[in-house]
Amino acid sequence: MALVTMFVNGQAMSGGTLNDALHRARLLGPAVTAPRYQFFSVRDEFPGLHPVSAGGHAVPGELYEVEYDVLREELLPREPEELELGVIELADGGGSLSMRMRREALDRSDVTDISELGGWLAYRATLR
Repeated sequence: MALVTMFVNGQAMSGGTLNDALHRARLLGPAVTAPRYQFFSVRDEFPGLHPVSAGGHAVPGELYEVEYDVLREELLPREPEELELGVIELADGGGSLSMRMRREALDRSDVTDISELGGWLAYRATLR
């Protein structure tokens, strides 16, 4: 049984609509990315990270220890087409798998930069 870490920062976090896909994963706790990302809202439905070379932000989320079959069979099939699996850098210098925005989705009219707002939960709170 091979285990990997998966950083989640949106609907797969605790209490989110995709968190049930991680029911067999082990929550390691809160985590933050290195300040190397822009953070976007897509249709106010889900967020996406995108790496930048300058002017990036740290993004809060959760880190899970997960088996490959959970990713393959439960989480990835439910992820939106605007996202793809990639590797991100965490604030502690380590790395993790995470969903990232596809480059071709960045310029769509339904994509909003929310980097300054402190994460997905903070952004969602502004919509209430």
